[in-house]
Amino acid sequence: MSTNDRARGHSSATLSEASGLSVALSPEIRPLWAGARLCGPAFTVQGAGGDNLSLHHAVLKAPPGSVLVADLGGARFGHWGEILTVAAQHRGIVGLLIDGGVRDAAETEALGFPVFSRSNAIHGTRKDFRGVLGRPVTVGGITVHTGDLVVGDIDGVVALPASATEQILDRADTRAAHERELMKQLRDGRSTLALYHDFQTAGR
Repeated sequence: MSTNDRARGHSSATLSEASGLSVALSPEIRPLWAGARLCGPAFTVQGAGGDNLSLHHAVLKAPPGSVLVADLGGARFGHWGEILTVAAQHRGIVGLLIDGGVRDAAETEALGFPVFSRSNAIHGTRKDFRGVLGRPVTVGGITVHTGDLVVGDIDGVVALPASATEQILDRADTRAAHERELMKQLRDGRSTLALYHDFQTAGR
């Protein structure tokens, strides 16, 4: 686990289960390239489908270490590509979560910049709408606020409320330790049915 991983190395699935909340985005939001991991505090962007001017402004305004979280209405346009990726990396932005389309997948992977999007699309965009920065947005069916912790991996994406993040991470630590113990017992020859019977009995 990286020392700067704000999610303590936990997967999106573990965090979703540990939260007990509706924090999981639509499974249609997927990584642009295999192996991408998204982790950082959200900086929210309300844009317009088919227009990427809001993203250019967000790259200039977002604090270093931020994940841009953009609502582009799910539009199938190439709102983001190699040029914005290079600009974002120079500004210290650590990833993009966008309800909309992006392009330049191979170039973005080569740069190692994690992008999670609704689609991969090549259609060009206009630059007319400056957008609104820092206000709550809806991405993948979940409302995200600036400062919420966004974590994405091959299983999906979660957005953890800033006010509950530490408690969720503590519960995720406990859950992960319990699962490690279960897997040890499985390797020692116990069955999943026996383990779950023990769990149900203990819960009575």
